[in-house]
Parts: sequence; structure tokens; C-alpha cells
Amino acid sequence: MTARATVAVLGAGSWGTALAALLCGNGVSVRLWGRDPAALAELARTRRNARYLPDTELPRALAFEPDLAGAVRDADVALIAVPSHAFREVLDDVSPRLPHRAGVAWATKGFEPGTGRFLHELVAERLPGTPPAVITGPSFAREVAAGMPTAVTVHAGDDAFAHRVAELLHTRTFRAYTGNDMLGAELGGAMKNVLAVATGVADGMGLGLNARAGLITRGMNEMLRLGAALGAKAQTLMGLAGLGDLVLTCTGELSRNHRFGVALGRGVPLGQALAEIGQVVEGTVAADEVMRLAQRHGLDLPISQHVQAVLHGEMTPSDALHSLLARERKPEYPEHLFR
Repeated sequence: MTARATVAVLGAGSWGTALAALLCGNGVSVRLWGRDPAALAELARTRRNARYLPDTELPRALAFEPDLAGAVRDADVALIAVPSHAFREVLDDVSPRLPHRAGVAWATKGFEPGTGRFLHELVAERLPGTPPAVITGPSFAREVAAGMPTAVTVHAGDDAFAHRVAELLHTRTFRAYTGNDMLGAELGGAMKNVLAVATGVADGMGLGLNARAGLITRGMNEMLRLGAALGAKAQTLMGLAGLGDLVLTCTGELSRNHRFGVALGRGVPLGQALAEIGQVVEGTVAADEVMRLAQRHGLDLPISQHVQAVLHGEMTPSDALHSLLARERKPEYPEHLFR
């Protein structure tokens, strides 16, 4: 690892804090920025993120910077780790401040709310000429912060930049692979949250492990079909960015989207379920954007559609179950999908 590299991590939530600690432990000079100066000062004083990662002691070498310009000054990479709804705002703020030679990476999973646009499209629009990379895959922040074995993938249009970001992240317990399909990587990271809500609802209703496995597999079908329509690579979606993240988020107890779905399946009102999670549940936003893309390409994605209907109060979980089970019998996959 190149100790002289400097990375500005933008976003001091669970994932940003975990990645900042990981990079710092890997010999990288790291500045962690967040919008709340008081919260950053508390992190610097206690060396713990009491809200998100209370069991993790943060490295002494980790710097906390409340000023965005100061955070990105002389940085080699700006790594954005904020919820999808805040991504555009952070891009707009960082655009005039980012050093000319720096690249931008992000660990945000989701679409731009209201448009269905992919985050790499926003980066290309607001930071033209800046090397971009997306970091994604099955990775709970708490386990990364605890040093537990994790594998992710870094996708970029430029192979050299993908390898550079992966090099910064790669450790004995954190494996970083590379790829060049940003669209597929982002689709997998966003869509798995919608499907995790579906499996959570099924688990909350006590439908059993067979139902969970069926939903994960048929959800993978929906991801592949939407990916094919958008031009994503099937191997990307069958890898860490798609299948890997889907399995983790649909089965892991640390998954906010799955826990939210469990609450809905048990009859907890939507607002109360969100309040109990206490953090952003990306699937509630991504469901609308997945269906926006599906409608644009004339695709029938029944699981995603029923999740959207439940989230909008148009169906109860029980209604959605009966509707899905009543669908006509058909081939498992369209013949053209794997040609």
C-alpha cells in the first residue's frame, strides 16, 4: 500500500466511518468529513462513532475535518459515502473544491431520487474528466469495522483507476476486486435493497425459508432482466455487486432493508417501522426508481412492483402475497437472457 496517498472520505455515518478506519489502518492518510461539526468533534474526542459503530475504536491517525475544502485539499481520491438522496448535493459542493488531479469514488448504493438516474451519470455530468469508480458488494459496515473478512468490487471506466482504488482498500481481511461495468455494479447495489424489503416482509409474515429462497432467486431474475435491458453485464450481476450483495441484504440480520421489511410483515405501520430502524432505508426510495426504469423498458418485475405497492399503501403484505402466488405459470427465464 502507498502510505503517501491521501483520501478524503465524505460522510461520517456507519459506512464512511468504517471505510475511513480501514483506509487509515492500511497506511493511507485519511480525512473524514461530515456535515455536523459538533458530531465530528465528538468523534475526534472519543475516537468512537457512538451512534453507528460504538464498538469500534477509531485509529489515532484518522483526521476529522469539518471544512469540505480542507478535507479534499491535496486529496488523491474523494470517497463519497452518503445516502443516495444526499449524493447530488455533496457532488455539487465538492465539484469546485476537488483538486484537478483527484479521482472520485463512492460507496453510496441507490439511484438519484425522482429521476432513476445512476450515480455515475451524475458524476460524469458534474465532474467531467474526473476518474470515477464505484465501490460495492456484500459489506456490512459493522463487520468491516471489526476487521471481519469481506469481499467487494470496484468498477470504473478506467482500469488503472479501478486498480488504484482497489489497492487503497485491499487488506488481509478486505479483498477488493475490480471490474469495468459501473452501470451493472450500481444496479445490483441499488436493486438488492428493494428485494431485501420483499424477503423481510416474507420473513415477518412467517412464510418460511422456502419462500425466502424463492424470492431471492426470482428477485435475481428481475435484476438480470432489468440489467439486460439497460446494457449491464450479466457476470457483474452474478458476482459480488449483484448476487453477493443480494444474498447478504436479504438474509443478514444487520440489513436495514430486511429488518424494515420484517416489521412491515409483522403489521408494523410504515412510519413506525422506519422510525424503529433509525437510519436511511434505501429500498423505500429505490423501489420507485426500479419501477420507473422497468416501465421505461416495458418490463414486468412483479416482486419489485409489489414492494412499491406495499410501500405506497396500495396493498397490504397479505394482498401482495396472494397476488404474487396467483400469477400465471411461465418459463423460469426468457430464452434470450443468457445468449
